[in-house]
Amino acid sequence: MADSVVEILEEMRADYQIVECAPELADTAQFCEHYGYRLDESANAILVVGKGEPRIYALCVVLATTQVDVNKQVRRKLGVKKASFASPDETVELTGMTLGGVTPFGLPPSLPIWIDSRVVECSKVIVGGGSRNRKIYTNPEVLAALPSAEVVEDLAKDRPKN
Repeated sequence: MADSVVEILEEMRADYQIVECAPELADTAQFCEHYGYRLDESANAILVVGKGEPRIYALCVVLATTQVDVNKQVRRKLGVKKASFASPDETVELTGMTLGGVTPFGLPPSLPIWIDSRVVECSKVIVGGGSRNRKIYTNPEVLAALPSAEVVEDLAKDRPKN
Protein backbone atom coordinates (compact mmCIF):
# COMPACT_ATOMS: atom_id res chain seq x y z
CA MET A 1 0.00 0.00 0.00
CA ALA A 2 2.45 2.65 -1.18
CA ASP A 3 0.93 6.11 -1.17
CA SER A 4 1.79 9.56 0.16
CA VAL A 5 -0.18 9.18 3.43
CA VAL A 6 1.53 5.93 4.37
CA GLU A 7 4.91 7.26 3.20
CA ILE A 8 4.55 10.26 5.53
CA LEU A 9 3.57 8.07 8.46
CA GLU A 10 6.56 5.83 7.79
CA GLU A 11 8.93 8.82 7.45
CA MET A 12 7.66 10.08 10.81
CA ARG A 13 8.26 6.63 12.31
CA ALA A 14 4.70 6.90 13.57
CA ASP A 15 2.97 4.22 15.57
CA TYR A 16 -0.20 3.82 13.49
CA GLN A 17 -2.72 1.33 12.26
CA ILE A 18 -4.64 1.46 8.96
CA VAL A 19 -8.30 0.62 9.53
CA GLU A 20 -10.09 -0.44 6.36
CA CYS A 21 -13.74 0.58 6.07
CA ALA A 22 -16.60 0.46 3.61
CA PRO A 23 -16.81 3.83 1.80
CA GLU A 24 -20.51 4.14 2.64
CA LEU A 25 -19.56 3.92 6.34
CA ALA A 26 -16.79 6.55 6.22
CA ASP A 27 -18.79 9.34 7.87
CA THR A 28 -17.76 9.49 11.51
CA ALA A 29 -20.99 8.53 13.30
CA GLN A 30 -21.69 5.59 11.01
CA PHE A 31 -18.04 4.48 11.12
CA CYS A 32 -17.89 4.53 14.92
CA GLU A 33 -21.18 2.72 15.32
CA HIS A 34 -20.34 0.01 12.79
CA TYR A 35 -16.67 -0.57 13.66
CA GLY A 36 -16.85 -0.04 17.43
CA TYR A 37 -14.80 3.13 17.87
CA ARG A 38 -15.84 5.89 20.29
CA LEU A 39 -16.80 9.37 19.10
CA ASP A 40 -14.52 10.86 21.77
CA GLU A 41 -11.50 9.14 20.15
CA SER A 42 -12.52 10.05 16.59
CA ALA A 43 -11.23 13.26 15.06
CA ASN A 44 -12.68 15.03 12.05
CA ALA A 45 -10.43 16.94 9.64
CA ILE A 46 -12.43 19.91 8.33
CA LEU A 47 -11.25 22.52 5.84
CA VAL A 48 -12.24 26.08 6.73
CA VAL A 49 -11.97 29.25 4.68
CA GLY A 50 -11.67 32.96 5.38
CA LYS A 51 -14.07 34.77 3.05
CA GLY A 52 -11.81 37.69 2.09
CA GLU A 53 -9.77 38.03 -1.06
CA PRO A 54 -7.61 36.13 -1.40
CA ARG A 55 -9.39 33.27 0.32
CA ILE A 56 -7.38 31.82 3.22
CA TYR A 57 -7.65 28.17 4.23
CA ALA A 58 -6.77 26.01 7.23
CA LEU A 59 -7.50 22.42 8.17
CA CYS A 60 -9.07 21.99 11.60
CA VAL A 61 -8.82 18.68 13.46
CA VAL A 62 -11.44 18.34 16.19
CA LEU A 63 -13.01 15.49 18.12
CA ALA A 64 -16.31 14.17 16.78
CA THR A 65 -17.94 15.11 20.10
CA THR A 66 -17.17 18.78 19.39
CA GLN A 67 -17.63 21.26 16.57
CA VAL A 68 -15.21 23.76 15.06
CA ASP A 69 -15.72 27.26 16.49
CA VAL A 70 -15.80 28.95 13.09
CA ASN A 71 -17.42 32.21 14.18
CA LYS A 72 -14.90 33.04 16.91
CA GLN A 73 -11.68 31.02 16.91
CA VAL A 74 -11.31 30.31 13.19
CA ARG A 75 -12.22 33.86 12.21
CA ARG A 76 -9.75 35.28 14.73
CA LYS A 77 -6.90 32.94 13.73
CA LEU A 78 -7.45 33.59 10.02
CA GLY A 79 -7.66 37.33 10.68
CA VAL A 80 -10.87 37.75 8.67
CA LYS A 81 -14.33 39.16 9.25
CA LYS A 82 -16.13 36.12 7.85
CA ALA A 83 -15.20 32.45 7.85
CA SER A 84 -17.02 29.25 7.03
CA PHE A 85 -16.52 25.61 6.18
CA ALA A 86 -14.98 25.14 2.76
CA SER A 87 -17.22 23.58 0.14
CA PRO A 88 -16.76 19.94 -0.83
CA ASP A 89 -15.32 21.12 -4.17
CA GLU A 90 -12.79 23.40 -2.43
CA THR A 91 -11.86 20.54 -0.11
CA VAL A 92 -11.17 18.19 -3.01
CA GLU A 93 -9.26 20.89 -4.89
CA LEU A 94 -7.00 21.83 -1.96
CA THR A 95 -6.51 18.44 -0.31
CA GLY A 96 -7.09 15.98 -3.16
CA MET A 97 -9.43 14.10 -0.80
CA THR A 98 -13.19 13.72 -0.56
CA LEU A 99 -15.25 14.42 2.54
CA GLY A 100 -15.21 11.46 4.89
CA GLY A 101 -11.61 10.66 3.99
CA VAL A 102 -9.75 13.93 4.62
CA THR A 103 -6.60 13.42 6.66
CA PRO A 104 -3.99 15.85 7.98
CA PHE A 105 -1.28 13.66 6.43
CA GLY A 106 -0.01 14.51 2.96
CA LEU A 107 -1.40 18.04 2.69
CA PRO A 108 0.39 20.92 0.98
CA PRO A 109 2.96 22.39 3.42
CA SER A 110 1.42 25.85 2.98
CA LEU A 111 -1.89 24.69 4.50
CA PRO A 112 -1.98 25.28 8.27
CA ILE A 113 -3.26 22.37 10.37
CA TRP A 114 -4.95 23.47 13.59
CA ILE A 115 -5.56 20.75 16.15
CA ASP A 116 -7.98 21.34 18.99
CA SER A 117 -6.19 20.81 22.31
CA ARG A 118 -8.75 18.15 23.32
CA VAL A 119 -7.48 15.93 20.48
CA VAL A 120 -3.96 15.77 21.92
CA GLU A 121 -5.36 14.81 25.33
CA CYS A 122 -6.55 11.47 23.88
CA SER A 123 -4.38 8.38 24.20
CA LYS A 124 -5.19 7.45 20.57
CA VAL A 125 -7.33 9.01 17.85
CA ILE A 126 -8.78 7.80 14.60
CA VAL A 127 -8.71 10.21 11.64
CA GLY A 128 -9.45 10.01 7.95
CA GLY A 129 -7.01 8.00 5.90
CA GLY A 130 -6.95 10.01 2.66
CA SER A 131 -9.90 8.19 1.10
CA ARG A 132 -13.34 7.03 2.17
CA ASN A 133 -12.20 3.41 2.44
CA ARG A 134 -9.76 3.71 5.34
CA LYS A 135 -8.95 5.52 8.58
CA ILE A 136 -5.72 5.97 10.52
CA TYR A 137 -5.57 5.06 14.21
CA THR A 138 -2.59 6.70 15.91
CA ASN A 139 -1.47 8.67 18.91
CA PRO A 140 -2.25 12.40 18.65
CA GLU A 141 1.40 13.40 19.05
CA VAL A 142 1.85 12.21 15.47
CA LEU A 143 -0.69 14.81 14.32
CA ALA A 144 0.94 17.55 16.39
CA ALA A 145 4.35 16.66 14.90
CA LEU A 146 3.27 17.49 11.34
CA PRO A 147 5.31 20.45 10.02
CA SER A 148 2.37 22.84 9.58
CA ALA A 149 0.48 21.70 12.70
CA GLU A 150 -0.40 23.87 15.67
CA VAL A 151 -2.31 22.82 18.77
CA VAL A 152 -5.00 25.43 19.48
CA GLU A 153 -6.86 25.88 22.77
CA ASP A 154 -10.65 26.05 22.34
CA LEU A 155 -10.59 25.58 18.57
CA ALA A 156 -13.74 23.55 19.06
CA LYS A 157 -16.71 23.78 21.36
CA ASP A 158 -18.98 21.08 22.73
CA ARG A 159 -21.78 20.00 20.43
CA PRO A 160 -25.19 21.10 21.68
CA LYS A 161 -27.04 18.33 23.50
CA ASN A 162 -30.08 17.07 21.56
